[in-house]
Amino acid sequence: MSTATIIVIAIAVVVIIIALALLARRRAAEKEIERQRLAQEASAHRDQADRKLSAAQERGTEAELHRSQAEEHSARADEHAAAASEHAEQASTLDSHSQDAGHSAALHEQEAEQREDKLT
Repeated sequence: MSTATIIVIAIAVVVIIIALALLARRRAAEKEIERQRLAQEASAHRDQADRKLSAAQERGTEAELHRSQAEEHSARADEHAAAASEHAEQASTLDSHSQDAGHSAALHEQEAEQREDKLT
């Protein structure tokens, strides 16, 4: 082999090594860019997940408040229903007493009329 051939081969090897080094550097840069993009996307998704979790917790707290209020209203409704039932019973009893008193008043009125008739 001649010296020129060896020089040409050496230059070709150096060119190939430089090309491979540039290609490797380029791929590394592309990977870094991709890594940064994915990191930003992951961060954005985590932020969104945090916001959704916060909203879910807020809704859960609201739901618990409404559940508590519903139980309170239900308890009050039961109390009101019991009170209404008591009042209805009392009204019925008073109606019965009122009728009895009315009959008694009518009897006494008749007695009074009979006594007055005897006076005259």
